[in-house]
Amino acid sequence: MPASSNHRLRFNRRQWLRGVGVSIALPVLCRDLGGAEISNGQQAKRMVCVANPLGFVAEDFFPKEPGRLKKQKKQPRLLRPLQSHQDNITVFSNLDHRLTGGHQSVHAFLSSIRDNESSGYESRNISIDQLAAESCVGKVRFPSIVASVGANSGELECRTSWTRNGINVPPITEATRLFQLLFAQENKKERDQYRKAVAENTSVLDAVFKQANDLKRDLGANDRRKLDEYLKSVRSVEQKLANADQWIDTPKPAVEIKEPTDRGPFTQRLPLFYDLIALGLQTDSTRVATLSIPGNLPVGDLGLSGNYHAFSHHGKTDRLRKPLFKIEHYQIKQFTRFLDKLKSTTMADGQSLLDSTMVLCGSGMGNGSSHSNKNLPIILAGGGFKHGNHIVSPTESHRRVPLSNLFTTMLNQFGISNIQRFGKSTGTLSEIQG
Repeated sequence: MPASSNHRLRFNRRQWLRGVGVSIALPVLCRDLGGAEISNGQQAKRMVCVANPLGFVAEDFFPKEPGRLKKQKKQPRLLRPLQSHQDNITVFSNLDHRLTGGHQSVHAFLSSIRDNESSGYESRNISIDQLAAESCVGKVRFPSIVASVGANSGELECRTSWTRNGINVPPITEATRLFQLLFAQENKKERDQYRKAVAENTSVLDAVFKQANDLKRDLGANDRRKLDEYLKSVRSVEQKLANADQWIDTPKPAVEIKEPTDRGPFTQRLPLFYDLIALGLQTDSTRVATLSIPGNLPVGDLGLSGNYHAFSHHGKTDRLRKPLFKIEHYQIKQFTRFLDKLKSTTMADGQSLLDSTMVLCGSGMGNGSSHSNKNLPIILAGGGFKHGNHIVSPTESHRRVPLSNLFTTMLNQFGISNIQRFGKSTGTLSEIQG
């Protein structure tokens, strides 16, 4: 990158960082099963976020009354598969990000900040999963997994995870590709090629820092502050490169699972993605995972004829509500199956994997039929929180609780105690803190 052109410097940095965002977002798992770290007698904390772009029908999702889930006279239809986990989950009502725009705001689900507003925030629109992953750099081969079951397009594209640079982390959408990244052993030639690529990227990064320092001498105070903020983000990339380099020669875990094929229906691929994530957590190869459910999932796999997005615009008609319920019910059943797997996996300290894994399930869309981003459907499971309740926040405008308050609480529980505010949060949620 020639130092003679500041414009060229800015362009190349952005292009290179976008490329790094893609490359380091690919998950690679590395340790033997049961190799989870124990620090001070406690298991490492883990986080999983499951995102749906079209929400859930409120009448089928939210309990009628606040308080203990077990004491509800009648469980909403979508929560019935979770009955065995009532002591392990919390359901929230009236939490959101105070956003409008329908589909155009769904991408802010895990950040609370739309990408076109992110320049006004020091940490841009970094999402909760990527902020948590930053604290895992140097501890595991890959701090986070970002995946989606099948490709999306157009307005329902999966844009769920965001870095500190304001860059969207593209998800892995093929089960075969994910399996290969997680478990396929590279030969020496492949490792040497990867080592060379890391070294080249590190060299480019060194050049970026040198040119930035040269440029800083000619900047005013305001521009210098902006440059320092940018370099703070770039340093996080530098740390990820160093993390990648240290794991190149470490073998990946041997697991008793066959390489999948992408020829199977969606109803086979979604459970497989969940299984791969569970294995990644169990081996302590990653501690943060995000799974996006596509807005254009093939409903024919569920015996339906039509379009998931079209069904979400149900207008309360049974003709559309019935197939939509089948789609949403299937998603909750698979989420329940994932919790079952985490609960049945015993870790080195004798606790279940669910005890150390906080699992968020929800959407940036509150009402798909009206395109409302209010009252988002939110479930939090596991992670050592105080569960078993339906927590109903105030509806009055001046008393509304931001969803980011839950995210701040989750980050604190994850071990990031210096986070006082995340996104648009105003505090934490004491109701779920043990």
